[in-house]
Amino acid sequence: MTARTDVDETIPEFPPPRSAVCPFDPSPELRALAGRGPVTQVRSWGGSTPWAVTGHAEQKTLLADPRLSVDFAAPNFPSPIDPAHSHGGGTDLSFVGMDDPEHARLRRMISGAFTVKRVEAMRPAIQRLTDEFLDRMLAGPTPADLVQALALPLPSLVISEMLGVPYADHEFFQANSKIMVSATATGTERGAAHSALAGYLDELVAKKTAEPGDDLLSKLGAQIRVGELTAREAATMGVLLLLGGHETTANMISLGTLALLQHPDQLALLRDADDPRAVTGAVEELLRYLSIVHLGRRRTALEDIEVAGRTIPAGDGVILLGELANRDPEVFDDPDRLDLTRNARRHQAFGGGTHHCVGQPLARLELQVVYPALLRRVPTLRLAVPLDEVKFKYDAVIYGLHELPVTW
Repeated sequence: MTARTDVDETIPEFPPPRSAVCPFDPSPELRALAGRGPVTQVRSWGGSTPWAVTGHAEQKTLLADPRLSVDFAAPNFPSPIDPAHSHGGGTDLSFVGMDDPEHARLRRMISGAFTVKRVEAMRPAIQRLTDEFLDRMLAGPTPADLVQALALPLPSLVISEMLGVPYADHEFFQANSKIMVSATATGTERGAAHSALAGYLDELVAKKTAEPGDDLLSKLGAQIRVGELTAREAATMGVLLLLGGHETTANMISLGTLALLQHPDQLALLRDADDPRAVTGAVEELLRYLSIVHLGRRRTALEDIEVAGRTIPAGDGVILLGELANRDPEVFDDPDRLDLTRNARRHQAFGGGTHHCVGQPLARLELQVVYPALLRRVPTLRLAVPLDEVKFKYDAVIYGLHELPVTW
């Protein structure tokens, strides 16, 4: 990333530290960016000066603008990781880091598995798995770590079964995924974790290509056999889906549970809801309130782009801050209040445009199942430690909790 020397020294540093005083909210320093306008320059790694987009309307427009590139290899791409920690740690996350038409070509091959209709058919199975994990937690000792008892294993098992990945290998892929989303791991560590996962998926894809089953990796194997996909493309898609399919939802389950425990009136609303639409709405509000992609969605301008009275020059980096869009008072009344009765569907927790999260129907379904099941089956659920002892993921690019000690 190229540093600029012709910029105002008053440009704020980015990213600012997350505040332990308000662990569910954007930090005061991040909020100050919104006060500078919906589009403002920030100073990031090595003196680079990408543009931070804080407004909801501006983000919605730019997320759909093909003049913004997601290519990680672009010269001024605003990496979420300090280059001092990422040297030598390049990773291939498949179509997430590609522009169209390659992005569209690869995405089409897996998008059918995540349609609302297909995912909804999984609801009974996800409910059964949730109940099984809760049975084990309730039969075990207290306090329990909700991350290890429910939040992490449930989405890990669901995405494993969808892909055709043996769940017996969950400790391996969870450990390497954790390194890949760490903001403090070295580039060597991150690269080694990616290589381990890619090698693992290489072998699994080869097996599924030769001996297909009824799973997503086998479907990718069929694309390999007809020459529409290479084995390496299939493996890197597998890495993306395996990582994204459990890390994000696991963090939303644990962080959302903690937020509800801190807002008992809202917890009661969700626990006692007998209308599925109320549960659906509550999940959307939690997604809005707890934006877990807290270092922004990153892009590079391919052309000069005019937005909100500013010109983003071609070649400049752009950071779209969803956590600020989701707290934009122009869109959400009293945005810092957790209100499970509000219509929060305009949130941008899953991004937008052609690069919106392909797995969002599955994430939504898992959350719709997990929160009510947990709160109804464990009505006396409570934190087992003071809030200031909860271990938040200030050291990761996906925000959440390392542990959530609970009792009942």
